[in-house]
Amino acid sequence: MIKRITLFSCPMDAASMDDTVDWIADRTNRRQFTQHVVVNVAKLVNMRSDASLSESVRSCDLINIDGMGVVWAARLLGHVVPERVAGVDLFERLVAMSAERSFPVFFLGGTEEVVARVCAKLKAQFPALKVAGYHHGYFWDDEQKMVESIRESGARLLFVAISSPKKETFIERWKEQLGVDFVMGVGGTFDVIAGKVRRAPKWMQMAGMEWLFRVIQEPRRMWRRYLITNSKFVLMLIKARIAATLGSTV
Repeated sequence: MIKRITLFSCPMDAASMDDTVDWIADRTNRRQFTQHVVVNVAKLVNMRSDASLSESVRSCDLINIDGMGVVWAARLLGHVVPERVAGVDLFERLVAMSAERSFPVFFLGGTEEVVARVCAKLKAQFPALKVAGYHHGYFWDDEQKMVESIRESGARLLFVAISSPKKETFIERWKEQLGVDFVMGVGGTFDVIAGKVRRAPKWMQMAGMEWLFRVIQEPRRMWRRYLITNSKFVLMLIKARIAATLGSTV
C-alpha cells in the first residue's frame, strides 16, 4: 500500500520497497508514464531555496523517502512510514524486474567508463536484461539530440545518474518527449554499481549515518554540504515539532 503524506510542505509517498516495485511494474506494464524521485534531507532543505527543484519534485508521480533522517522526522511528526526506500536498492530491484518482464532499459549519466561498466556488470548479473542503450552524462551541448536517442532506442525505463538539481530539471523539461514509461533519477548510483564509490555498511545505513560514510570517503567535497543541510534540517524539524504541538500541520 502506498500512502501520500506531506512533510515540510513536500508531498511524499510512504511505502515499502515491495509495494513500490509492484506499483511501478504495474504502471509500466500498462504503458502508464511514471516520473519518479526520491527525497532525502539534503533535497528537502534545498527545495526551500530552489524553486525549480521544488517544482520538479512536486510534479513527480511517485516520491519515495530515501534517507533515515526523513523517515525518523516523519514518524516523529505522526506519520506512518513502513521503511526507507533507498534509491540504490530500488534501482537494483527495478533492473531485476525489467529483466524478468523483458522491459528494455536505458542508462544515462556518469562518465563513459562508469556507465559502460554498469551495463557490463548488470548484464552479467541479469543475462535476460535488455539494454536499449547507454550514454555518459556530459551531453549538455545538445540535450535534444540525447532525448531523441533515448526515444528512438525503444527503452521502457530510463535511469538518470546525474547530480541534483540537474537531473530533476532535465527530466522535468523533457519527460513528454523521452518516449519511456518510467524515468528515475538515480544520482550517484552508477558509481556505486561500478565499484568507484563504496556504500556504507548496512549498520550505518540503518543508523542513518550513510552521510557520515560519504564524508569520510570525500571529506573536502562533502563535509560542508552535510554540515549545512543537516543543521538546517534539524532546525526545520524543531519548528515543525513545535507547530505540531500547538496544533498546526506540516
